[in-house]
Amino acid sequence: MTDATYPQVRIVSERLMNPDTVEQVMNLIVATSGVRRIILNGPRLPATVPYGPAKGLPNPTEFRRVIKIGGQDVQLEVHVGTIVLELVSRDFIPAIKEACEKGITKFPWYLQEGRYMKTEPSLVDYAKYGPDADKTIIGLTEPGKSGLVILQGTK
Repeated sequence: MTDATYPQVRIVSERLMNPDTVEQVMNLIVATSGVRRIILNGPRLPATVPYGPAKGLPNPTEFRRVIKIGGQDVQLEVHVGTIVLELVSRDFIPAIKEACEKGITKFPWYLQEGRYMKTEPSLVDYAKYGPDADKTIIGLTEPGKSGLVILQGTK
């Protein structure tokens, strides 16, 4: 899928982030030009209550809302706790760390470097998308969900 030379980092906060914090830190991260791919991870925030006595009713939560990232509207469907980034090179890690220091100020967080995204398509990916699928989006979407948001870069 992607070349193994692209470094990946994970920003892990010790608390789940509210949408304002996510919007602020993501705009700072997107402003750095070395980001190839981004995944926001956390517990799902369903639009309707999935189980219990209120099953099927609207889910009243302030955390499921539209935020603006890089001038584009993005619907938050998870309560973000982890941000996974694939970078062009390791040279951009200090800029990412600086963006996080400016954006996440109210609670501790840490930055880890490692492998957090799929680097090769699986047999299931081949069956779902076929042999000519765009290899840069494998591992970023869930079938049957709303899909991914593509932010145009600053290159």
